[in-house]
Amino acid sequence: MAGSSHGHTPAAWTGVTIAFIGFCAAGAFMVLANPAGFWASMGVVVLGGVVGWVMKGMGLGQSKDAGKPLRTSDAARAES
Repeated sequence: MAGSSHGHTPAAWTGVTIAFIGFCAAGAFMVLANPAGFWASMGVVVLGGVVGWVMKGMGLGQSKDAGKPLRTSDAARAES
């Protein structure tokens, strides 16, 4: 994982942070027996995914070819 930069983008960090805040707030509202607050917080969780997706579309996410495996020296020797 470390070699592929999986999740190390502004889009990923922002989307996950927003979703995490919504998840924590939903848990608090569940304990407080406040259904309206719970569902509003679940909306924040969904919003985190939407924000991450939009930011990826703006070019702040990982490119499609960035997930390809890195070429190692053993693979290079096998091909030559």
